[in-house]
Amino acid sequence: MSTHSLSLLPISCHRNPNDPASPLLLSLHKNGLFSSLIGQKLSIQSSHSRLVVSTRYRSTVATVLLSLPTAKPERTSSEKVPKWSARAIKSFSMAELEARKLKYPNTGTEALLMGILVEGTSLAAKFLRANGITLFKVREETVNLLGKSDLYFFSPEHPPLTEPAQRALDWAVDEKIKSGEEGEITTSHLLLGIWAEEESAGHKILATLGFNDDQAKELAKSVSSNFRSFRPWLKTILDNVFVIQKTRLGNL
Repeated sequence: MSTHSLSLLPISCHRNPNDPASPLLLSLHKNGLFSSLIGQKLSIQSSHSRLVVSTRYRSTVATVLLSLPTAKPERTSSEKVPKWSARAIKSFSMAELEARKLKYPNTGTEALLMGILVEGTSLAAKFLRANGITLFKVREETVNLLGKSDLYFFSPEHPPLTEPAQRALDWAVDEKIKSGEEGEITTSHLLLGIWAEEESAGHKILATLGFNDDQAKELAKSVSSNFRSFRPWLKTILDNVFVIQKTRLGNL
């Protein structure tokens, strides 16, 4: 099968002289098109051989979460409140998505648990998987415990938090503040917050899958030990940065 390609496309550009803001018009010359293969002129039957190029583009709007909801308004403006980690914020976004997938009207502790596992890279997610708690098992237990939603029900874009889920978030913040440690609030704090809500669906699902107080204590210890091992490393980096800056200033 042979194909014909156009080796020459004479194009003229013009716009309406009476309207400087008018779109740029690109016109193809009907008599100037040639086939590079056989050298024949190609004719255009349509009389409207103009291509209009618009310079207008739709703007894309993206919402980026920088924090998580709280039932304590005074925290929203306080600079002393620790920030949530990027993994925790992503886990929360995934939790909302999981609630929508199951067509639930709210984001509960069970959805927060699934969100941690969907994000998958955090210490909490790895700890859960190491203890045999997977996303598939949590989703299955969620349906067994809470049932399936109506087939024709559509969840809101951001399903509101249930009271236990909101308390789990606030518990994580409170525990981080009580610890007196620097750094961010992580998914491990969030997981422990879910476990602290004993009457919640998330706690019941974790208990059904074999999670217990001993494992919660083990996770809490690993969070503290990780922070203690991180501090000397961070101090070394900051010291090196200081030395580099001092050397540069001395060379000026």
